Amino acid sequence: MDGTIKFDYYYGIEAEQFSFYRVPRLLIKDARFKELSSDAKLLV
Repeated sequence: MDGTIKFDYYYGIEAEQFSFYRVPRLLIKDARFKELSSDAKLLV
């Protein structure tokens, strides 16, 4: 083993096959929202 690490990156149009959404950390970590389902948190 030569110690080289190979990372697979996505370039250009390849990256369009993924979608990322920003969700406020408060909805995930705060105890007030613990009873909400994941679906409910994303529909807010």
